[in-house]
Amino acid sequence: MLSKRPCDGDDEATGLRSEAADGSGSVRRFAESAVAVAACLMLAAPATVIAAELRLQVSAPDGAPAPGLVVTVTPTSGVAPRPRPTAVVMDQIDKAFEPELRVIATGSTVAFPNSDVVSHQVYSFSKAKRFQLPLYRGTPYPPVRFDEPGLVTVGCNIHDAMIGYIVVTDAPWHGQTDALGQWVTADLPPGDYTVHVRHPRMRGQSDERVAEVSVAAGKRAELAVSLVRPLRPAPLKGPARQWDY
Repeated sequence: MLSKRPCDGDDEATGLRSEAADGSGSVRRFAESAVAVAACLMLAAPATVIAAELRLQVSAPDGAPAPGLVVTVTPTSGVAPRPRPTAVVMDQIDKAFEPELRVIATGSTVAFPNSDVVSHQVYSFSKAKRFQLPLYRGTPYPPVRFDEPGLVTVGCNIHDAMIGYIVVTDAPWHGQTDALGQWVTADLPPGDYTVHVRHPRMRGQSDERVAEVSVAAGKRAELAVSLVRPLRPAPLKGPARQWDY
């Protein structure tokens, strides 16, 4: 004959409701039952996953730090969590997009204020997002939503040298390397991951870097990546620009 366990929830085992209501039974039995219920709740609660840390160092071919590189991290197996959309700004200053590059989660919005003293007409013909903001300065248009992953190249119909990039990604962990060529995340669940390093001004798809890394709970993993070729030069900035409208 099978015996019932306290977690099965019968009143005889727990004794919480019946004994408290009619005053029968011993205090000892009531206390033991309360401890049993508490133990059941602890067993039912999900275990806390201790996150891991990943530190990435990206270097240029000459060994110098490589800032501004796009980093995406995805699990090598299973279903990746969807990143949370954000709202960011890509300004227009001194006839250049500032910053030149944004990395955002799918579904995020980008505002394009114009802080220049001249007008700009922002547009993109990229497959991931086609849009146009007619000639303006001062009060900006409403933010633009980016619902498809991919690379969006942004330009100005008035100033041809104005080029900006928006990388829209489904990767749950993403960002850009800092001035020291580093990128760090401290909230990775333990497991195996694919790390992708790229930039719109790379000279070809073969220049993109892909690496595999395993992280353990509560531990730090370090990964070093070197670019095979320098990035293409950024567009000219400052007085060399023409056509002030």
